Formats: sequence, C-alpha cells, structure tokens
Amino acid sequence: MMGNKNKLQVEQKPGNKESTGNDKLHFLVLHNDDIHTFEYVIECLMEVCKHDPVQAEQCTYLVHFKGSCDILKGSYRQLLPFMKDMAARDLTVTID
Repeated sequence: MMGNKNKLQVEQKPGNKESTGNDKLHFLVLHNDDIHTFEYVIECLMEVCKHDPVQAEQCTYLVHFKGSCDILKGSYRQLLPFMKDMAARDLTVTID
C-alpha cells in the first residue's frame, strides 16, 4: 500500500448535492499509499467497513496493484462517517 499522506477529500461531480444527502449512489474509494502495511489496511477495513477478512484482503491487493478500490457504496450521508473514520486512521479515501 504506499503513497499519499492522510487526505480527506470529497470529489463532487456535476449534479451531486452533498448537503442534501440525496439518494444518488456514491462510492467510498480507498487510495494507495506508501505508508501503511497490508495488515494495517486489512484491519481498518474489517473494523470500520465491517469487511470480512477475505474481502478486506482482496480490497487491499486491488488498492496496491491498481491504485484504488471502491470499498463501500451508499448515499453521501451514509458514507461520510466511514470516510471520516478511515481518514482518522491516516488512510486516503474519497467519496465519488
């Protein structure tokens, strides 16, 4: 996993209404960094996102080899607490 330092970002695309928490489907995306171990990222995905161990490991490998991975989907309001919790653990996440 290795790369960017802790970044809390929300990428707004035309038509998204962040403040209304509309029902538009968004994705919480985990980005690669050069800092955290696989074990740490897997642990965070299991604790914060409630991934099972296999799903967390698969997401971690996708992030490592592809640069990013959608880790959750839902409304903006549903994803925001997860994004804040992952960012508090120094992981780079965005809502797309």
